[in-house]
Amino acid sequence: MKRIVAAGVQIAVHPNDPAANIAKAAAWLRRACAEARPDLVVFPESVTTGFAPALSPRELHRLVDRIPGRLTAEMQRLARRHRVHIVWPTYERGEKPGIVYNSAALIGPDGKIIGVYRKTHPFPTERLAGGGWTTPGVSAEVYETKIGAVGMVICYDGDFPELVRLLAVKGAEIVVRPSAFMRSFDIWEITNCARAYDNHVYWVAVNAVGFDAAGNHYSGGSMIVSPIARKLAQARGGEEIIFAELDPDPIRHLTYGSTAPMCFDHLEDRNLAAYDGVLAPARSRFKPARRIKY
Repeated sequence: MKRIVAAGVQIAVHPNDPAANIAKAAAWLRRACAEARPDLVVFPESVTTGFAPALSPRELHRLVDRIPGRLTAEMQRLARRHRVHIVWPTYERGEKPGIVYNSAALIGPDGKIIGVYRKTHPFPTERLAGGGWTTPGVSAEVYETKIGAVGMVICYDGDFPELVRLLAVKGAEIVVRPSAFMRSFDIWEITNCARAYDNHVYWVAVNAVGFDAAGNHYSGGSMIVSPIARKLAQARGGEEIIFAELDPDPIRHLTYGSTAPMCFDHLEDRNLAAYDGVLAPARSRFKPARRIKY
């Protein structure tokens, strides 16, 4: 990868009002480009509507659009105008009424869509089969871009080490995590830092703030984490922009500011013979208060 500046735009949405949210995001993008001169800008999960829509799957299907479409067109135009890569998360209209994906589009500086990721691990209450509104995606790819190899996960996906390890094995240098995260800051921080360190990747986690249509509240805390688990940028609880420079040679030393040489690589040092059965179905021996059947 090359030395770049990555930015996160942490904003609140107007629930279920794509036109207003696109206009607001456009204004914040222009501000981010003026203030940080970024190569990559990441927005929060489902930024065109808010996370919990309080709509039926068929109603949400009618509200949103395919990718590319009317919900991505303005960001594609602005990416081209500002010559910037944008990660633009939005619900995506599926092939049939009632099929909606929780997606993120990676838009290149030419305005073209480089790739689309569909959230592979919807939160249990979000998943259509569990009474929610989204259908899981089934793949996670890494995209070679002018700024480096980029992978995408969305919110709850970040709880699953196997998914991020897959991206790292596929060559990811930067992984973005647009989110609408409602659990504790401790869990948010731990999973962000661990996934970055586990896999020696830059990690750009951008959370929502404010309320969605169902009344859920999001408290921000967006962060950019280095491959040695150092937080390079940290947001507060309101609307703001964070940014950081990403060094293309980040694992030479054990910790930031140290001259102690790093002599390990979490990918190369894996003992693959020990992992037989890691992808087998399982459930915790401890019981949650409620299990949601799929």
